[in-house]
Amino acid sequence: MFGKGKSHSVNKIEAVIGPAASFNGHLKCDGSVRIDGLCEGSIETGGNVIIGEGAQVIADITAENVSVSGAVKGSITARGRLEILSTGRVWADIAVTSFLIDEGGFFRGKSIMAGELESSLEAPQPTGETDKDVNEETVKGP
Repeated sequence: MFGKGKSHSVNKIEAVIGPAASFNGHLKCDGSVRIDGLCEGSIETGGNVIIGEGAQVIADITAENVSVSGAVKGSITARGRLEILSTGRVWADIAVTSFLIDEGGFFRGKSIMAGELESSLEAPQPTGETDKDVNEETVKGP
């Protein structure tokens, strides 16, 4: 789901909040978390967070990877990838390394992507000629 080369412990689901369950507070664990019910507060894990299609999450999430099929409001920090699947809806500020949104998925918020800090697009460097010089040569000819 989140790519190859990750350790097995990251992919092992350690905590599950089922569709009929609700949780309010700070959830912290080393393994992955799956949420199919209602969750409010914060989630901090060294693993992945999977938000199921029927889930409603109002929380700040910090994880390796995050996959959203339900609804999330808050903030998301993913050291790896954030996936918003076709049924996913996210109202959050995000800080991620990689970002994928499927057709039909929804995102509203600010995004910061890890990596290069400054834009690789630079302003054109001056050549020493001014537009006036170039235009006068064009009009006057050689």
